[in-house]
Amino acid sequence: MSRTEFPFDTTVAHPARVYNYWLGGKDNFEADRVAGERALAGGAKILPGVRANRAFLRRAVRFLAAEAGVRQFLDIGTGLPSAGNTHEIAQEVAADSRVVYVDNDPIVLAHARALLTSQTGTTAYIDADARDTGRILREAAGTLDFGQPVAVLFLMILQYIPDEDHPGRIVREILDALPAGSYLAHSDTALDISADANVATSAAGLNKRMPTNQHLRTPEQLATYYTGLELVEPGQVQLPKWRPAPDDPDPSLILSAYCGVARKP
Repeated sequence: MSRTEFPFDTTVAHPARVYNYWLGGKDNFEADRVAGERALAGGAKILPGVRANRAFLRRAVRFLAAEAGVRQFLDIGTGLPSAGNTHEIAQEVAADSRVVYVDNDPIVLAHARALLTSQTGTTAYIDADARDTGRILREAAGTLDFGQPVAVLFLMILQYIPDEDHPGRIVREILDALPAGSYLAHSDTALDISADANVATSAAGLNKRMPTNQHLRTPEQLATYYTGLELVEPGQVQLPKWRPAPDDPDPSLILSAYCGVARKP
């Protein structure tokens, strides 16, 4: 029996489902809603942040497919499907784009099987924890050609990896398996009091309700994920400020969440 066939505990909040609640989705349970509200009560700009992160996903994937010419995407910690998924954006630009999603929530898996279908390109799903890089790479190789560039997305997921599990090493192990011309797209909430003094309070409220805690890091610590890579302009910036589009959140919005896209030379 596979791990995803075991029953799961809906009384315990999960980051993917809490995020779905914040986005206004319906694929969540009472525990997820309670955890989400507990975090909102901390006063941080969570709802603008999750919308800004979704907008960054759209802009980053569009850049990678249209300007960088990438045709393969590995989205780790994808979360529950919603409008504007990675494969929809990439395949709108290039119909032959291949996309592999990775997550460890059984509910995400069930929705992925039903909704993350592809009419033109190839879309696959891996049931794995972000820390299991060996499994991710082995299974992704069934869909992606690691002899050609791949864009790896770690969006709002490394903040749930504790220091003792070495999130930076996770990034390096994935990127080391990919050829030159591959890309990293990353975003995370940051411990940046100058941007949002309430972010630590909100994170603490969320952590009390989830077995998987947020581990907030400074913008300087987040920047280490790009070590050895070439950052695409404008570099690592707050979410709304990465190549804003006219219909995206106000780029002047100050958020304690940072993002960036970088190329492997």
